[in-house]
Amino acid sequence: MALPYEFWIGLRYTRAKRRNHFISFISAFSVLGIALGVAALIVVLSVMNGFQKELRTRILGVASHIQIMGAEGDLAHWQEVAAQAGRHKSVRAAAPFVQSQGMFSVDQGVRGTLVRGIVPELEDRVADFRAHLKEGRLDDLRPGAFNVVLGIELARALRTFVGDRITLIAPQGTVTPAGIVPRLKTFTVVGIFEVGMYEYDSGLALIHLEDAQRLYRMGDRVSGVRLKLDDLFLAPRVARELAGTISADAFIYDWTKSHANFFRAVQIEKNMMFIILSLIVAVAAFNLVTTLVMAVTDKEADIAILRTLGARPASIMAVFIVQGAVVGLFGLLLGIAGGVALALNIDVVVPFIEQLLGTQFLDKQVYYISQLPSDLRWGDVALVTGISFVLALLATLYPSWRAARVNPAEALRYE
Repeated sequence: MALPYEFWIGLRYTRAKRRNHFISFISAFSVLGIALGVAALIVVLSVMNGFQKELRTRILGVASHIQIMGAEGDLAHWQEVAAQAGRHKSVRAAAPFVQSQGMFSVDQGVRGTLVRGIVPELEDRVADFRAHLKEGRLDDLRPGAFNVVLGIELARALRTFVGDRITLIAPQGTVTPAGIVPRLKTFTVVGIFEVGMYEYDSGLALIHLEDAQRLYRMGDRVSGVRLKLDDLFLAPRVARELAGTISADAFIYDWTKSHANFFRAVQIEKNMMFIILSLIVAVAAFNLVTTLVMAVTDKEADIAILRTLGARPASIMAVFIVQGAVVGLFGLLLGIAGGVALALNIDVVVPFIEQLLGTQFLDKQVYYISQLPSDLRWGDVALVTGISFVLALLATLYPSWRAARVNPAEALRYE
């Protein structure tokens, strides 16, 4: 089927050289503005998606999908609780843990930390510490050996290495005739891990579960049980279902509650950045109004001739809508290509810029994630494409309507 003549005339106007070169200049900047706005929107959405994914991966790599914590601070008969939770079809694995505060002392330096007692072979089922070990082995956490694995920033702060001995000061003191004496225990550093989140790298130490029970005088009790699910997004529903099946007096937390602030903040920032950058795309798209108004003024004689040849006002509108849509589409495609390319190579571009400027955009001591992540989602690209194209079309309506109202007699009076 042959395309209507309005389409071909609109394409011709897009390609034709204009008598007023300023119109071409404004048109080029309209294309460039749309391209930059679309590219920026795609890149920012990809980076925000990357932050969400990295936060979720890193937090859940050392935390858990669901935690069952004793209501009184400890949980007896954890094996029974783990067995009850394991009967749920979505629960993949369970592991006990003991968690408490402590303070490490080395020479004249001290550093507060969170001490977590684990069973290495069970912990592997619910967390990824083994994959993040920089030195040493997790299997060296043996009962009675009083060994410890430190976060890399904590080890740097204490100036310790694998094989060094450090003193752990427990907050629970021992009552003696001379008063309350803090309990001290010497540990040997057998490993150093780095998960990439400063919160954990600087404030978490792993010891064996039995050593933690002995140090904190918990007997056979634990602080709680950590669960891993087949689908982490089912955690809220599974937590509600487990609340009716667990017989122990315990609290059940899922990762969406224990770390809700992180993910809520990132989602709010993503939504706000989408709105702000959409306004930038809108401003760039409405630059087409200026371009097309000037084009209509430049083509008034042509419009008058078309009208005298029998062209309807709707046809004149269609001509300039096609012209504006082609300009907008060209800028849109240019922006999509640039945005997708940058989003897919952000891990190369950002380090190059940091090296060129001699600075680091995300300091690991300030930000939880020290590298700029990117997760390109084609659904976001489609959404950006649709919104940008609609804005470009809307920008063509007023100039096209104005072109349709050109009076042929007035336009040809001085020709």
